[in-house]
Amino acid sequence: MAKEEKKAPKLRFNGYTNDWERKEFGDIVEFYSGLTYKPENIAQSGTLVIRSSNIHNSQYVNADNVYVKNNIVNSEYVKKQDIVVVVRNGSRNLIGKHALLTSIPHNPSVIGAFMTGIRSSDNQFIETLLNTEQFKREINKNLGATINQITTSQFKKMRFHFSKQKENKQIGVLFTYLDNSINLHERKCEELALIKKALLQKLFPKKDEIKPEVRYKNFSDAWEQRKLGEVADVRDGTHDSPKYINEGYPLLTSKNVGNGYINYDDVKYVSEKDYVQINKRSKVDVNDILMGMIGTIGNLALIREEPDFAIKNVALIKYTSNFDHQFLFQELQTNSISKELLSGMDGGTQKFVSLKKIRNLSVMFPSKNEQNQIGLSLARFDDLIALHQRKLERLKQLKKFLLQNMFI
Repeated sequence: MAKEEKKAPKLRFNGYTNDWERKEFGDIVEFYSGLTYKPENIAQSGTLVIRSSNIHNSQYVNADNVYVKNNIVNSEYVKKQDIVVVVRNGSRNLIGKHALLTSIPHNPSVIGAFMTGIRSSDNQFIETLLNTEQFKREINKNLGATINQITTSQFKKMRFHFSKQKENKQIGVLFTYLDNSINLHERKCEELALIKKALLQKLFPKKDEIKPEVRYKNFSDAWEQRKLGEVADVRDGTHDSPKYINEGYPLLTSKNVGNGYINYDDVKYVSEKDYVQINKRSKVDVNDILMGMIGTIGNLALIREEPDFAIKNVALIKYTSNFDHQFLFQELQTNSISKELLSGMDGGTQKFVSLKKIRNLSVMFPSKNEQNQIGLSLARFDDLIALHQRKLERLKQLKKFLLQNMFI
């Protein structure tokens, strides 16, 4: 006996028990096509043509804007609350990229020929539906083997499950609130990152300078320039290729180092014997700093808790009493260090930086008290950035969960 088709999502608002109905998209929304124009139609101002490059993270962005003469427009003008969707592109991954226009970006505006416009009284619900795995499957099913295009006819015939309008609206409002919260935290993270970048420029001396532009009270002495290898024990991880196993101790490489922290994405594991052997050469301890040497050159991680991993193709800057670890960690993020690292890199397609070059990095040191002050203040700033990033990740995970469970 055939299994009965599921008629409702796993997760619903209270008070709804009705079955969802499977309908063709064209029966639910109104479609309109984009404008085809020629190079000679392009103007400095006039009608804005919204294209794929204007859609990023489900939002409209000003990027490489194109305008055409008003008198050549023979297509529908976009309206506030329209949804615009990429339906043709050289990259298959961009087909289905979309945005809800919460405002008109320019008056007047149209969409380009490789876009489709959607209008609906349930625009928030439809916008959310376009973020689901169900929509992605419909896109992939209709793309075919070689053609990177979804026709309007194909789009209209896509079938999705819909509830009654009241439940649809509640779902749309919920996800709009979630998206607004995500966007707010993304902007906050971006703003904090820009402030941090500015602080690094002001609190550390520029190239060939011996004092920074901004200092804490009661500090005025010139900073001392040293080679990194003179103040720190700089090593690297194993050069061997140990046998990987399914479970064991993580062996971190440059890709697992970045944004100040360790990540375990796609990490490989080694036996306890190999772990002990590798750590005879390059044991990582609390307050040490790791730096990417291959591919992701210069990416950093400060070790904040007792580690349980070994390293390969990663520079290890051992903590000593010669410097404040937070201060050095921050200095290694400055523009002058980045430029010095990236100048004259070795390798062909796979770039790398030598241990010798890292040891020869020029670092500036003030008194220990000033190091502590700078390191502590920037560490607090990093904590604030990390807090917002964690909130952002939790919101994204919540949205992913709800998309999986509030649609069929």
